[in-house]
Amino acid sequence: MTIAVSPQALPALVLNADYRPLSYYPLSLWSWQDAIKAVFLDRVNIIAEYEHSVSSPSFSMRLPSVVSLKTYVQPTRYPAFTRFNVFLRDRFECQYCGSRDELTFDHVIPRAHGGQTTWENVVAACSPCNLRKGSKLPKQAGMFPHQKPYPPTVQDLHNNGRLFPPNYLHESWMDYLYWDTELQP
Repeated sequence: MTIAVSPQALPALVLNADYRPLSYYPLSLWSWQDAIKAVFLDRVNIIAEYEHSVSSPSFSMRLPSVVSLKTYVQPTRYPAFTRFNVFLRDRFECQYCGSRDELTFDHVIPRAHGGQTTWENVVAACSPCNLRKGSKLPKQAGMFPHQKPYPPTVQDLHNNGRLFPPNYLHESWMDYLYWDTELQP
């Protein structure tokens, strides 16, 4: 699964004040219009620019390709419990068969058996596996998730998000993405 990014849209990569992306998945991008607005409101520093320019009768500027926030935004330690974040934690794979198609989520301990809708009880599942398991307990269905469900940290989601890069990464972004990977000699 990838996030579609149009190179013709000239988006700006948004970095926190520490020069790390605000998020990896989806990649923290702003439209060129939002980036220019933030520049004029003095909320960001321009780090890199595209060759394209925008002009008014009295002003011209190159479009920012990378901006950094002037004020550090403290990332939350624990992400919101959302369907998307469950899928990202589980790497967009059914936790029963590994399929990436028709994803939904499944309560490992079904609600009919007192299961809660929490990080510790919900996993990504394809529709066929979810229907086959139904409201049975894992032992009754003979279906056990590949990994035990857990509440992920933001770092866990960022690490998983790096496995699903957008379809387009501008060359000016490369020095700021995956900055903690080992350098090649």
